[in-house]
Amino acid sequence: MNCGLLGRVLGHSYSPQIHAMLGDYPYSLFEKEPDEVGDFLKNGDFTGINVTIPYKKTVIPFLDELTPAAEKMGAVNTVVRRPDGALLGHNTDYFGFVSLVQHSGIPVQGRKALVLGSGGASGTAVQALRDLGATPIVISRSGENNYGNLCRHADACLIVNATPVGMYPKNGVSPLDLAAFPHLEGVLDVIYNPAKTRLLLDAEALGIPGENGLWMLVAQAKEAAEYFTGQPISDAVIAPIHRRLSVQMKNIALVGMPGCGKTTVGRQLAQRLGRKFVDLDDELVKDAGCSIPDIFAREGEDGFRARETAVLERFSRESGLVLATGGGCVTQAENLPLLWQNSTVCWLQRDTAALATDGRPLSQGGKLEEMYRIRRPLYEKAADLTVQSDENAAEAIAARLEETL
Repeated sequence: MNCGLLGRVLGHSYSPQIHAMLGDYPYSLFEKEPDEVGDFLKNGDFTGINVTIPYKKTVIPFLDELTPAAEKMGAVNTVVRRPDGALLGHNTDYFGFVSLVQHSGIPVQGRKALVLGSGGASGTAVQALRDLGATPIVISRSGENNYGNLCRHADACLIVNATPVGMYPKNGVSPLDLAAFPHLEGVLDVIYNPAKTRLLLDAEALGIPGENGLWMLVAQAKEAAEYFTGQPISDAVIAPIHRRLSVQMKNIALVGMPGCGKTTVGRQLAQRLGRKFVDLDDELVKDAGCSIPDIFAREGEDGFRARETAVLERFSRESGLVLATGGGCVTQAENLPLLWQNSTVCWLQRDTAALATDGRPLSQGGKLEEMYRIRRPLYEKAADLTVQSDENAAEAIAARLEETL
């Protein structure tokens, strides 16, 4: 067997990792330009491939047969070369989306659902929702139902984002305002990087259940692997692969009082887990070209906080890093969504009497107890887990992450 993924730009694909957990077969990335697709399908060295944008429709004329699912969707994301050389096209996105809906627990039967976007992902979602008993309405930029007349759909119970709005690297934007939908019962976003798009963060803030597209990605890969191998694979494999990939993709962001050991623990943790470590204060100093005390002297705390947010915004959108934040990072409300979008946030606790104060303008002058009193609820709000900052902190964080798997 020789399997892989066909697309144009594949640098951030997680498919090789997923398929490595699904079966014992090689899985490569095949980056091709549009005029190379036909020759690759005819002469390429593969037994089975996945197909991603922009080629899910491009490949169809070069195939010998389509499964009913592929014909129904009008798109192909899985191609298998039969022993006689004939190419069979299938679509596993439908299975993936249905599995995502079921995993989310969000009710769809009898509900009105808005599907944002009119591309291939939208078509899959519409067909799946219709088959699950929902009434899907496509919202596009210029169609009959568009972003200018959303008020006519204020009774929608479900919103599905099938557009790239909010996807890495253009994090932090949402296609619409959820406050306009008072009957909303759930939000699904087919984007999986970042883990929480602005749309999902907004849903969370309103207490509305939401789910990203990572489960769909794993589920559709599971069905593709069945076509590759010719063997059934239990749906039970989806959950552990989803959990492992979710932990791997997220950053680990360390928060806590100034001088609590975030840099030391962060370096130890990064080394233990084989991740890259980024000290956001160091990056801030590089950008400013001067020390933190100098920044405070020249620009005051407001200037420092603005710089801190800019650096956090830059690195928090990445994946798989260990981030050491500044002690006051959590005091700025705009920083919390930046932390939550793609990080597991860990609060490092340390007794105020043991905190280092050198080079930390706000920690000097005997005000640490008052600072901690104010910041403690902010650390609690920001954090997914809490660990005592001592010589075993890195080990403790790694163990807590492993528990989730």
